[in-house]
Amino acid sequence: MPQIISFRDLQCWQKALDLAELVYAITEKYPRHERFGLSSHTRKTAVSVPSNIAEGRGRFGLEGFLYHLSVANGSLGELETQLLISERLGYLDQENRQVFDRTAEVHRLLAGMVRALRAKQAAAVTRKPIANSR
Repeated sequence: MPQIISFRDLQCWQKALDLAELVYAITEKYPRHERFGLSSHTRKTAVSVPSNIAEGRGRFGLEGFLYHLSVANGSLGELETQLLISERLGYLDQENRQVFDRTAEVHRLLAGMVRALRAKQAAAVTRKPIANSR
């Protein structure tokens, strides 16, 4: 397994960045009247996912990282909701339904990373030596 040095090494960040790029391509085709509405908001939300992963990785300590992964996951849910609204409004064609597979993939990767970090956190707690009470 390759060593993680930067947020750029994280697969969940890479896939979230790909997702944001896809969202930009999809929203480019939205009606012009959505330019400052659903299109803009959906783009900002898509950018929030990899941004929070990167910010969390840059924080000192596991708690900060876990917090930002939680925020990224929340943004992912928000993004999926906006895409579902877009679908209901007829802005997503059949070809663009792949975006839901991509959101699910990023969600799985985020959930796996959170599980691994929580396991690491729990292991660190159980390994802490008990202070001598003299």
